[in-house]
Amino acid sequence: MNYNFFLLPFFISFAAAVVFLLVLSRKKTDVDFRKSERHIHSRGISRLGGVAIILAFLVALLLDERLVIETPLLGIIISSIAILFFGIIDDLRELSWKTQLFFQVTIVTFIYSMGARLTYISNPFGEIFLFNGAVGYCIGFLIAVIWIVFIMNAMNWLDGIDGVSSGVSIICALTIFFLSLKPEVNQPPIGIITAALVGGLLAFLLFNFNPAKILAGTSGSMFMGFILAVLAIFAGAKIATTLLVLIIPIADALWVIFERYRSKKSIFVPDKRHLHFRLLEIGWSQRKICFFYYGVTAFVAVLALNTRAMGKAVAFSLFASIIVLVIFLTRKKVPKK
Repeated sequence: MNYNFFLLPFFISFAAAVVFLLVLSRKKTDVDFRKSERHIHSRGISRLGGVAIILAFLVALLLDERLVIETPLLGIIISSIAILFFGIIDDLRELSWKTQLFFQVTIVTFIYSMGARLTYISNPFGEIFLFNGAVGYCIGFLIAVIWIVFIMNAMNWLDGIDGVSSGVSIICALTIFFLSLKPEVNQPPIGIITAALVGGLLAFLLFNFNPAKILAGTSGSMFMGFILAVLAIFAGAKIATTLLVLIIPIADALWVIFERYRSKKSIFVPDKRHLHFRLLEIGWSQRKICFFYYGVTAFVAVLALNTRAMGKAVAFSLFASIIVLVIFLTRKKVPKK
């Protein structure tokens, strides 16, 4: 496969994102009104980075004449625009978790109705379960809702310190890119889409790496989770691969949900139980945390691209256990307040 084929959408998205980011980073946003404990940035930093990522991504797609805008892709474009506007509203007004959840389910329902459907899944033993007929359609839809909504929230929770969510998203997008170009998959359109995504995310990372000049905001973090989850379905239902690559945010999200439930608190109320906040509290710098996340994610990405279903299941179980152990150990080391 000639990778030069995918350079155009990458560079268009990267260049467009840089232009948007230079403009939007000057639009200071008052974040002091956000009472959530998870916000660590001071007043005056723009939260419009997601706007730049989404606009650059869309520009690259719409300018690429090789990409046919069929119904499923049109659904992605419309959903991305909806996430952009919803995110801006949330960053200005801080909407309730119920409103956010309703919006996320609505987006998944829309994208599913546009053809981005889960028609089958495979188990670790290589068997394939087809979702045929009305019952199969409903089962596929339910799995898609759980999958996409969970990843959207996991990536949103990951966006707590500079550079983490965008860096992890780049590695995951590159994994889907290389996966789509494997001979047994052979999906050049997915390669174009992921190349455009990586271009915008890389430009954003240059502005978001500590010390950040701009934040992703709700639109950015929600879009990252949405597009990665949907592309996993598009790329031949490669949910297992994406699960493995996103092992840190997924394991962290599951652990935090468990802790909130055990302490009888709403699982949707933000706090600083997440791994990156605990690492900050025991003395790690934001850059050190970023490199730790990047290293683990890149390692499992290589593993995911070179193992079959059973290997992915074993690797996921192993790394999930390791991440939970790290979370547990850092919890013990956090100074008592």
